[in-house]
Amino acid sequence: YGTLDSMFLKRWLVYITNNEQTPRHEQEFDIAFFIINTLAVIIGSAIFIYRGQPEWIAFLIIEYTWAIDTMRHNR
Repeated sequence: YGTLDSMFLKRWLVYITNNEQTPRHEQEFDIAFFIINTLAVIIGSAIFIYRGQPEWIAFLIIEYTWAIDTMRHNR
């Protein structure tokens, strides 16, 4: 089952990070980019909440959305 789950996870990550049938970038780089950006949004949001500046979370979300959109469409 471990192999089946990891195959599903990789297919899902490739789908999230690529809008083409045949990717033009290294899939591992795109997956790493997605994971790092997602962690940055989560950790950054927690830091802003901790510091009492939640108004900056919207900026993080906008930048995150722009980065993911750029990764998927500007190949």
